[in-house]
This record gives sequence, structure tokens and C-alpha cells, in this order.
Amino acid sequence: MTDTDLAAPPRLPTGEEESRFWALVEEAWARLGPEPAVLRRALLDRDPADDEEGGDGLYAIDKWLDPFLGELRELCVELSGPELVDLDRVVERKLYDIDRADIQEVTDGSDDGFLYARGFIVAMGRQFYEAVQANPTMAVLDADCEGLCYLFAHLYEERFGVWPETGSGISRESVCNPTGWPED
Repeated sequence: MTDTDLAAPPRLPTGEEESRFWALVEEAWARLGPEPAVLRRALLDRDPADDEEGGDGLYAIDKWLDPFLGELRELCVELSGPELVDLDRVVERKLYDIDRADIQEVTDGSDDGFLYARGFIVAMGRQFYEAVQANPTMAVLDADCEGLCYLFAHLYEERFGVWPETGSGISRESVCNPTGWPED
């Protein structure tokens, strides 16, 4: 028997962990007042066929990303190590699941740029995330939210001095999801 045979199976986020993550995202946005809610709704409701690089909604919401990340961070500073790892695992999974060529084709960008574009998709909340997952044309060109991609991992590292181990067996980095990048 090898060490690989003894390895634990990949740890997937639970429904409860995912629900908690999305609730924290919504609470962070809600703390910023009604303007970003209107802008997020506009991104979701737009017709991407009439869109030029995400329309005005992308650029208007962009100024709210740092305040959003600040609020999200504030909501999580008192969480335990295991809670931060659970949330990081959810982000990792969400980024992995939309690591797809058809989404990258819309968002463009290098490997890092595509990771940050996926961070933006997740940061916009569950409805936008699911809309892009179902219809990649809902994604927008040149959008990015690098800060969300590793927010919980950085919080964990700041508090405990080490990078968290999610146990997921996946990577959030770009072009790592083999089902999202079929070979021609």
C-alpha cells in the first residue's frame, strides 16, 4: 500500500459552508448601502449582446470592490481557523468550477487575469455567479477582483502564520479544471 492509497479523499464544501459564504458576501454588500445593490442588479439584468466591455455597470461597480472586500474581511476577522479554512475551500471550489475556456473567452486575460476575473464573478454574488456559470456571455471583459481569490487564506495566514490546507485536492489557479478545458 502506498501513501497515495492512504490519502484522504478530497474535501468538498458542504451546503452549509456554501450558504454561509454566500450569506457573508451578501451581508458585506448590504453594509455598503443601496447604490452597489442597484449596480449589481444592472450587471445581472443586462443583455450581454448589447454590452460593450460590460457596459457602464462594470466600471461603476469597480469603485465598490475595495469597500466590499473591507466589509467582508471585517465580517470574518473573529472567525476560527477551521471556519476560515471552510470559507477558503468554498472560494477555491467556486473559482475552480468556473475555470472554463468558454468563460475565459469572454473575460480574456492571462492566467492571473482570468483568476482575478473569476474572483469578480464570485464577488458579485451567487445570482451573478450562477448566471455566468449557465451563460458565459454574462461574464464581462476586464473585470477583476483579485482580493477575493485569497481573502480567507490571507486572513488565516495573518492569524496562524501558515497557509491553510483546504484538503480539496484542487487548485483555484487558471486552467486547472480539466473539464473546463477540453482538449481539441
